[in-house]
Amino acid sequence: MKKRKKILLSLLFSGSFFLSCAALCAFTGRVKSGVEANGIPVGGMSVSEAALKVREQIASELTPLVLVTPDERITIAYPALSFTDDCERVLRNAKRGAKVSVKAARQWADAESTVQSLCEKYARSAVDAEVGFSPSGFTYRKERAGVVCDYSETLSRVLKTLQGEGSEVKLVTRNYLPELTEEILKERTKRLSSFATSFDASNENRVHNIRLAAERLSGATIEPHTEFSFNKRVGKRTAENGFKESVVIFDGEFVKGVGGGVCQLSTTLFNAALRAGLTVTESKNHSLSVSYVPPSLDAMVSEYSDLKLYNSYDTPVYINAKVVGGSVTVECFGLPDGLSYGTESVVLYRLAPPPETVVEGDEDKILRAAKEGIASECYRLVYDKSGRLLSRELLRRDNYAVVQGLRQIKKEALPEENITEGQN
Repeated sequence: MKKRKKILLSLLFSGSFFLSCAALCAFTGRVKSGVEANGIPVGGMSVSEAALKVREQIASELTPLVLVTPDERITIAYPALSFTDDCERVLRNAKRGAKVSVKAARQWADAESTVQSLCEKYARSAVDAEVGFSPSGFTYRKERAGVVCDYSETLSRVLKTLQGEGSEVKLVTRNYLPELTEEILKERTKRLSSFATSFDASNENRVHNIRLAAERLSGATIEPHTEFSFNKRVGKRTAENGFKESVVIFDGEFVKGVGGGVCQLSTTLFNAALRAGLTVTESKNHSLSVSYVPPSLDAMVSEYSDLKLYNSYDTPVYINAKVVGGSVTVECFGLPDGLSYGTESVVLYRLAPPPETVVEGDEDKILRAAKEGIASECYRLVYDKSGRLLSRELLRRDNYAVVQGLRQIKKEALPEENITEGQN
């Protein structure tokens, strides 16, 4: 200090330069007289003292930053919100009596971590819509939109606002839909086909078997690129499995057997599946022709024969079956491919049955109905949206056996010459 005073005195008296009071103040770190900074009189104060007063005022008037989130407003104020300024430079350079303005730029040290934390809090994964399928139909659970928070954009807006005079920044979030929405699922569950066959509603056991099998078939879902087995879905046709005795076709004969009538359901499914665009990987005709569908459009199932379907679509196919009165209906649902499908039965030839056999008995009745033999084919027809035939695919070529009729008449009414030899 003593050395500094000596230098000043030496300069003053040497005439090297003239040091004014203003220069002396600046040299000694004091604000020139009469200076006001941001309206505060600071003339003659040390720069550090003046800067402290100015900064106290800036802090008291510092505009907070408000972060607006989806459900709250977060206020960031001093001292969490700090600032930088040019206070000392302005004070040092201020001329005598000047009124100067100190500029302050807000700063937020925790900006990055806070924005990151908020983005994690408000981000939400999307949830796909879901479909439920049962014999009573479809149910849907609506999707839940996801929320993505744009960290970079939010932080950029925060920093830009801090540099200006703004006070509010909204957390940048965007909603997005999941891959599967309810609307998409409803498009994927449209009815592709429906097929119905009729039966004698008075045959209680047969009706019971058809209804039971239909209940077990209903609600089936064939996932994309998988195979469906009728036998696995419906189960064995046994008394233990709930089925009753009725007429079945066995070895070219109509005989009593457990589960009679189930083949009518498998046949109905076969035709509905063809009209839905499914691929039939296994099917077999009955040994005798049936009355409820044209030749080659039946599908016999047994312990050794199954009806199998393959879903070549990229989306599931759903199957529903219902019995109303004397009719069973099978419906297939899924995502339409823009095509329509039909079937065609072609009879190649017919063989007339031989004359019926007549036997005597206690009453007149038909013991076995005569049936003609049939050779036939079935085709699947594919049409475009305009109804133009695109393809005609041969699916099966079948033969149905001839059945000789067997009739019984009362003994007294039977002419002696017509009694079949060996019959009693």
